[in-house]
Amino acid sequence: MLRSPGRPLALGVLVLLGSCSPESAEETLPGAPQPLAAMPPGGAPPGDSELAPPPFSDGIFPCSDCHTPDLPVNTERRALELAHQEIELRHDEEHRWCLDCHDAQSRDNLHLAGGMLVPFEESFRLCGQCHGDKYRDWRAGVHGRRTGQWNGAKKYLLCVNCHNAHHPAFEPLQPQPPPLRPGGAP
Repeated sequence: MLRSPGRPLALGVLVLLGSCSPESAEETLPGAPQPLAAMPPGGAPPGDSELAPPPFSDGIFPCSDCHTPDLPVNTERRALELAHQEIELRHDEEHRWCLDCHDAQSRDNLHLAGGMLVPFEESFRLCGQCHGDKYRDWRAGVHGRRTGQWNGAKKYLLCVNCHNAHHPAFEPLQPQPPPLRPGGAP
């Protein structure tokens, strides 16, 4: 009886495909750390991790304390004169203005480019719209700061915990002198 040369190959392919079924996939061990990249879009960090709260200035949040519903909304791009004069916008100021990020109707929220409201506690989603590479790196644990345990509870800092949202670039640092060698010589 003659054998077809393709039969062993087909059988091998079927065995290989059968071994790739979901039933044979490795399961994640309970308590195993998950990278932040596994964080669902717009969701909270995985497991027992948390996000640090945004660093609000005293007396400035909630915004609705001053921006009441009966206060008319002025959407005209202008220098602020009655409040928030201390804020110097140096964040793509030629193209951006307050209401590009802060929501005009729901003052205690930010909004994405498509209009979706975002709480200040999830401001990283707003930052990620323009700074996608930094957002990707932050989610992967490469950019930003974390505290906690590698395999346990962690706290992820928001972009605004390190960067001023209105002026995110860091000021240049003056170089320090080299350390002294033992004996006091440079």
